[in-house]
Amino acid sequence: MPSKSSQRAVKRNAALRAWQRMLSGRRLDLLDPSPLDIEIEDIAHGLARVARWNGQTRGAHIFSVAQHALLVECIARQREPNLDRTLRRTVLLHDAPEYVIGDMITPFKAVIGDSYHAVEGRLHAAIRRRFGLPPELPPHLRRLIKAADKAAAYLEATRLAGFEAAEARRFFGAPPNLAPSLEREYLTPWSAETAQERFLKRFRELAAE
Repeated sequence: MPSKSSQRAVKRNAALRAWQRMLSGRRLDLLDPSPLDIEIEDIAHGLARVARWNGQTRGAHIFSVAQHALLVECIARQREPNLDRTLRRTVLLHDAPEYVIGDMITPFKAVIGDSYHAVEGRLHAAIRRRFGLPPELPPHLRRLIKAADKAAAYLEATRLAGFEAAEARRFFGAPPNLAPSLEREYLTPWSAETAQERFLKRFRELAAE
């Protein structure tokens, strides 16, 4: 069993290393994240390299969280064409904390419980402050994001992750009415570089409108 002094050293080192170094040079404190340490380029880079479904998907590339975010934003835009640009950026960034904490499948999040959600919540709050998004989601936007997220999950599950339609419907609800051309575009896994570029492009389009 480790001595008390070594246990204290481990705790001290853990406290000193509760941050993530980004390629931009920023150091993001995971326990007390500052909006000043958040850059959209870091978010795009990270999300483009985080795999949905723990990587258990078909295709030459992973299906990344960045590509999922673009699919969700596409579905939300179809359902509410008049949603303003600020709220559409909120939709696009709905999984943004995963650029540092990764994408855990829902069953594992349930096992971990409050600790994961606390860190995720603090990161979300800092990201929203950084980009001038609503600190609290309006109820209608929360419902829209949840519905679009589930619709995207249905498509990903059945097209890429090996789910049968009945099983996917049980977990994620009815399939969305997405045009075949959009399905092909958004459900063919992209390379990390493509996902990163397309995510950044869409963010900047929404920021410039």
